[in-house]
Amino acid sequence: MEKVNRLVSQRPVVIFSLSSCCMCHTVKRLFFDLGVNVDVHELDEEPEGREMQRALGKLIGCRCPVPLVFIGGRLIGSTDTLKSKELAMEKVNSLVSKKPVVIFSLSSCCMSHTVKSLFFDLGVNVDVHELDEEDQGKEMEGALANLIGSNPPVPVVFIGGRLIGSTDRVMSLHLGGNLVKLLKDVGALWL
Repeated sequence: MEKVNRLVSQRPVVIFSLSSCCMCHTVKRLFFDLGVNVDVHELDEEPEGREMQRALGKLIGCRCPVPLVFIGGRLIGSTDTLKSKELAMEKVNSLVSKKPVVIFSLSSCCMSHTVKSLFFDLGVNVDVHELDEEDQGKEMEGALANLIGSNPPVPVVFIGGRLIGSTDRVMSLHLGGNLVKLLKDVGALWL
């Protein structure tokens, strides 16, 4: 596991793969098509590949742990995890494209409540998605956490299809006098 940890810490995106595995090929192709510079380790071609494969298997509780993706030193997962996150991100993108202002929230989060209240007080018709009440809420929360690099990621605000960010960014825009202008620009506010 020491070698795995060392390899994962040296590059932003690392994939452990088997050269003959079709699912590995699919995942590698996904990253290559996105233009991501990926550090691929074919375990069947590495001198210590068998040991690394066993260590990775123990890490995720699976005999054949490939493909396995690490981003920023963090374990992202295997094919099923990546597909689930990809589908969740597709749903997020679909929701964001339908309304001028979209907020992803948790119904029990006080910061989410504060941000929603700000928009409601401004008279903005906000499309709110409570992730703890959505069918794919957990998956979308994970996708948003990866997108903004924060866990928990809520609230996450999109205006005009653009990611604005969380509470600090929204409040900064508001206090700087730029939030109302941005809302007017996307047709979410008519003051």
